[in-house]
Amino acid sequence: MENTTKTISAKACWLALACLVVPMFGSYFFDDMFSTVSQIFKNPDMLQLGWNSANFGLYAGGYSFLCVWGGLIICGVLLDKYGVRLVGSIFVGMMLVGAAIVTWAISNASLSPAASLSIAYVGCMLFGLGSEIAGVAVTRSIAKWFKGRNIALAMGLQLSIARIGTGIAMLLSPVLVLKHHVEGEMFLLNETNKPALFGLAFIFIGATLWAVFVAMDANYDRQAGTVRTKGVVKDEDKFKFSDIITVLKNPRFLMIAALCVFFYCCVISFKKFGTSIIIPRFNLPADNASVMISMIAFAPVIFTPLFGALVDKVGKATTWMISGAVMVFCAHLIIGFAPATQAFGYLSIVLLGIGYSLVPSAMWPTVPRIIPEKNLGTAYSMIYWIQNMGMMLVPICVGSIMSNTITAEFGSDAYKAQELTAAVHSEYLFVSLGVVAIAVAICLFFNSKKHPELKMDRPSKEVK
Repeated sequence: MENTTKTISAKACWLALACLVVPMFGSYFFDDMFSTVSQIFKNPDMLQLGWNSANFGLYAGGYSFLCVWGGLIICGVLLDKYGVRLVGSIFVGMMLVGAAIVTWAISNASLSPAASLSIAYVGCMLFGLGSEIAGVAVTRSIAKWFKGRNIALAMGLQLSIARIGTGIAMLLSPVLVLKHHVEGEMFLLNETNKPALFGLAFIFIGATLWAVFVAMDANYDRQAGTVRTKGVVKDEDKFKFSDIITVLKNPRFLMIAALCVFFYCCVISFKKFGTSIIIPRFNLPADNASVMISMIAFAPVIFTPLFGALVDKVGKATTWMISGAVMVFCAHLIIGFAPATQAFGYLSIVLLGIGYSLVPSAMWPTVPRIIPEKNLGTAYSMIYWIQNMGMMLVPICVGSIMSNTITAEFGSDAYKAQELTAAVHSEYLFVSLGVVAIAVAICLFFNSKKHPELKMDRPSKEVK
């Protein structure tokens, strides 16, 4: 595959990238559709849906259930054995079906709260596994199409546009759910399901463009002369199950996987309850809190491609990982313990957004430097598998903190005091995760110094 990119024009590469980013845009939108209205679950008596914060945390953790229980690893192996076109298409379809099930469950007035939660949980499990494997397929495809080109920039752009999906969800959901709601009245299903309907539409468009990419990728292989004849594959290119053990024995892979889980839980899991934490901590109205939390998504839209281009040009990937982890740690210190002024609130979210841009910009393009191309699908899926362990457990923990701490009557002084206590206690968890993320990033930095032959910190043009 060393020379295949020379047979494909740069214009075709960027067109392929344009098709690949839309499914991830839809996935990110749907996953974060309740992030900036999570405060409504604190008072389930006012919801026709009937879910409380613990229920919402359980639902959010459902995204990772199948991923954690082996789904990601098995599907990553399938991705390497049968290719991104077949396996990726199956899981883009699963993402669409899962999102449709969730939307139906939270829109059906005949379902009890327990039934709607159960069905939505199943849908979220399917959506989560589909989204994660689709993400692996997208990342693996970018590594293939941009090998020897601006791979960090391409991956940065993909992440950036996907996070626009998160940002739009965070800004649009309060408008759809809260804007025309009459204060003091119950939230009806036709109010709380609107973000899901929008997300489902975006995923459908993304699935259509994925089909366009599949056709382009088949043409790529024909032009590059890599079309297999009756399944004949060189011995050195055949996937073996023993390759999983080889990947797991790679210490740099383990460090990147550990950084991924601890770092992303500090950001992604925080977003699920962002407004529930920010509102009592900084005494903000819901509209301001929604805008503040949305900055976590919109900051990477600007910075991720810039940092990706910087990594391509100057390298120093592990240094950027440390810097981003430190920023996220400092952000949570401010959220949890700084004076309760809006200035500190905005400062914390800016730091969180920039850190959220730095680490992925440097981390994801590093994986192809330490893992053979034939095992990339397995490697990326195993990283996502480990990441999803945290993403399943942390929302459940935070949801439990919220429900167990806030027991007073809604709107009372005791209720407000308990809201603040729950927010601070939640931040203890995120600060602890941040400490571990920094420690892992530092270990990766020193390991890179011991193994310069891997070129983990070299510019992309020096890695062929």
